[in-house]
Amino acid sequence: MRRILYSLLASGLLAGAAQAQIPSYRPRPADLDGTAARSCALTHQRAALRQPATTVTHRRKMERYDVKYYKLDISLENNSRNVGGSVRMQARNGGQSLDSLAFELYPTFTIDSVVVEGKKVVGTRRALGDVTVRLAQAIPANSLFNAYIYYRGTAPNGNSAAIGNALDTDVDPDYGTPVTWSLSEPFNAYEWWPCKQVLTDKADSSDVWVTTSSLNKVGSNGVLERVSARPNNKSRYEWKSRSPIAYYLISVAVAPYVEYVNYANPVGGPRIPIVNYVYSTTALNDYRTEIDRTPGFIENFSNLVGLYPFAKEKYGHSMAPIGGGMEHQTMTTQDGFNFTLTAHELFHQWFGDNVTCASWQDIWLNESFASYGEYLSLNAFSTAAQARSWMDNAHTTAMQSAGGSVYVPDTTNVNRIFSYRLSYKKGAAVVHMLRYVLNDDVKFFRALRTYQSRFAGSTARTTDLQRIFEAEAGVSLDTFFRQWYRGEGYPTFNVRWNQVGSSLYLKATETVSVPTVTPFFDTQIDYKINYSNGTSQTVRLRQSQTETSFTVPVAATVTSIQVDPDQWLLNGNGFVSRDNALSTKAAATVLPLAVYPNPCREVLQLGSLTMRTAQAVVSDMTGRVVLRQTVGAAQTTLNTAALAPGIYYLQVTTPEGEVSLARFVRE
Repeated sequence: MRRILYSLLASGLLAGAAQAQIPSYRPRPADLDGTAARSCALTHQRAALRQPATTVTHRRKMERYDVKYYKLDISLENNSRNVGGSVRMQARNGGQSLDSLAFELYPTFTIDSVVVEGKKVVGTRRALGDVTVRLAQAIPANSLFNAYIYYRGTAPNGNSAAIGNALDTDVDPDYGTPVTWSLSEPFNAYEWWPCKQVLTDKADSSDVWVTTSSLNKVGSNGVLERVSARPNNKSRYEWKSRSPIAYYLISVAVAPYVEYVNYANPVGGPRIPIVNYVYSTTALNDYRTEIDRTPGFIENFSNLVGLYPFAKEKYGHSMAPIGGGMEHQTMTTQDGFNFTLTAHELFHQWFGDNVTCASWQDIWLNESFASYGEYLSLNAFSTAAQARSWMDNAHTTAMQSAGGSVYVPDTTNVNRIFSYRLSYKKGAAVVHMLRYVLNDDVKFFRALRTYQSRFAGSTARTTDLQRIFEAEAGVSLDTFFRQWYRGEGYPTFNVRWNQVGSSLYLKATETVSVPTVTPFFDTQIDYKINYSNGTSQTVRLRQSQTETSFTVPVAATVTSIQVDPDQWLLNGNGFVSRDNALSTKAAATVLPLAVYPNPCREVLQLGSLTMRTAQAVVSDMTGRVVLRQTVGAAQTTLNTAALAPGIYYLQVTTPEGEVSLARFVRE
C-alpha cells in the first residue's frame, strides 16, 4: 500500500526497458527523502488498534469452503457511503457436507435475504461482523455451490481501515470533485460488502458491477466489459477480471472522472492499456507528465521480474483524496501522481497482488518490495546518485529507533502492520542486502522471477522466498533471515588498520543496537582500499565474530579505508582509524592466490583450488567490477578474453567466507 522508494543499467539488465519513452525526471526532495511515501504510513498511524473482524471459531467455519468467484452487483453514488445490492459467491465445499454458510458483513448492514443453490436460508445468526446462515439443504462434500447475499446499508465511518474508511466519500480539496472510493486493507472489506476475509483464499475470478448516476464513471478491477443504461438516468459499469484476487484488492471508485489512456509495450508481452480516471481536464493537465511515466515503469519492471502479471487485462489509476495510494489490482487508487508513489503502487501489482503475503506477519513481502521498486525506478530513470540518496534515507529512517523486527508479531495492530520504519524502509534495506548476499544481479532478479512464477495468483510466506534465494545462493540463509527478518536493530563497525610492507592489517569490532534480541550480525562487508597512486581496491570480508582480524596483501601504499562504501548494509556510523600498533598479531584470514600466466591473455590459470565452488570477482584499477565467474576444483581457469589490457584485482570467495586475493595484468 501507498507508499513511500538501484541498479541495472550498469549491469546491462535494463537494456530493453531503458528504451521506454519516459519523461525526463528531475527528482523532487519528496521523492528521495521519504516524504512522498510517508503520507500513507502516517495515515496508518492515525488508525486505532484494530483487530480482525472475525473470531477464530468463525474463521474455522469459513475455512470449510474455498471461494472461486465473487460478483458484486451494487449501487453507489459519488457523494454517499450508502451501498446496496447483491453479492454472488461461488465456492467449493470441502470434504464434509455443509449445512451452514459463514461469511462476514458489518453488523449495521441489513441482510434482506440469502439464497444458496436456489433456496432461501432458514435461519441467520449474527455476532458483530460474523454471519452464519443455516441452509435449507446441505451442500454435499466437494461440491461447487452458489450463494447470493442481498444487503443494504451505510458503510461505517470509523477510520478503521489502513487508510481511513473501507468505503469513504469526500470532496477533493484541490479540484472540488466529490468521490466515493473503497480501501479494504487489511481486514475491512466486510465494511462494504459480504465476503470471506482470509488471505490464503483468493477468488479465482471476479466481477464488479456498479450502478450509479450517468454523470459518473466507475473504476474497478479487470476489464470494462460494457456500460449499460439503467432507468432514472443511471448507468451500470460492468468490470470483469479473470485473475485470482485477494478480498482486500477488490475495489471501486466513483466520480465524474475524465478518462485518459496510454499504453505500455513490454518486451515479449502484449500492448497493455493504462486506463487513468482523473478528476478533470485541469487535473489531467497538472499530472499528465507524471502519469506518462507509467508505461516506462511497467516495461522496466516486466524486464526485471517478469511480464506484468495482468497484461491480459489492464493497468490503471483512479483518483481519490486518499492521502497516498492503494494498490488495487489492475487499478490503483491514488490521490495524485509523483515519481515514487506511482512506481511503488505499480510494483505492488507483482508484490502484493500477483503474489500476496499469506499472513500479515509477512507484510514486508508486499511493502518492502514495493518500496524497493521506487529505488529500482530511480536507478533506471534518474541517476545512481539519486538512487543512493533514496537508500541513504531508507537506512536513516530504519535506524531512527533500534527496536522492532521486519516480522510483524502483532497482526491485530494496523499501526504495526504498516510501520513506515519497519515494513517499508527497513524491509527495503533487507531486500537490498539479499541482493548483496547473492553478489550477482542475474541471480537476484532470477530469484524474484522464480518467486513471481511459482506463486503467481497465490500467496507466500517468508520461508517460501527464503528457499528460492537459497537455491540461487547455494547456501543456507537461515542466519540472514534470523538476523534481519526476525531480529532487531543493526550493527556498527569500528575499524582499525595498519600497513606493514605489502601487508594490510585490519581489525573490525562490531557493536549492535539491540544486544538483548540480536547480539551479533554475521555478515560480509566491503572494504574499499584507497592507494596513494590514485587507484583503489574493494575486498569483501566476513565479520564472523565480534572482533575479527584480517591480513590483506597489497601492492601499493594505502592512504585510507572505507567501510561499506556503496551502502549495501544497514549499519551505523562507526569510526575508521590507523593504528600503528596493529601488525602480524592480526589473524591472517585473507590469503594470496597464485595465478599464471601473469601477464595473461584469454585465460588466467588459478592456483590449486580445493573447494567445490567459489565466486571469482575481477575489479579494474578504479574498483569497478568487470567480471564474475564461478570457479572451484572442477573449474580452475578464468576467462579473461573480454577484458581490456590493464591491471586487475581478483578476489575468490568461498561460501564459507574464506577469501583469496591476487593481482594480474591482462596484455
